[in-house]
Amino acid sequence: MSAAVPTPPTPELHPDYSDPSADPTPWAAVVEAVQRAEIFWLTTVRRDGRPHVTPLPAIWLDGVLYFCTGAEEQKAVNLAAEDRCILTTGSDRFRSGLDVVVEGTAARVTEEPLLRRLADLWLEKLDWPWVVADGAFQHETGGAALVFGLTPHKVLAFSKGDPFAQTRFRFQER
Repeated sequence: MSAAVPTPPTPELHPDYSDPSADPTPWAAVVEAVQRAEIFWLTTVRRDGRPHVTPLPAIWLDGVLYFCTGAEEQKAVNLAAEDRCILTTGSDRFRSGLDVVVEGTAARVTEEPLLRRLADLWLEKLDWPWVVADGAFQHETGGAALVFGLTPHKVLAFSKGDPFAQTRFRFQER
């Protein structure tokens, strides 16, 4: 699950939605943005086709975005039926910042060494302590959270300001 992206993906600038003077956003800037972000918006699809969007923290590790949710929450129910989803992060500013949209498939993570590594990162980045047990995160006071890793298939980067740019990164299916 946490296999590193072997080489940075090639950026493709979308000229119809970019300033003529714009360059593609470098992959390193995208990675920095998702590593720095604390909140993402997760989009999943309900069985009847209606979208479901909710904010949650996520952690970027080795080319995968990891997030967690309770087994009975709508997002977990949706992912059990359809593993394709999107995580979005960025700013609420129109003329500055970088918005990033990560499209891909989410898979449940149950391997204890990876879960322990992720728990350490949650604590370091968000001051959110997790205990790893039974292939999931556990709250110290009880209650489990399933952990998922979103493997990117496509990433869109929207550079806002002067100049505006829309850059697409595609990944090979893993």
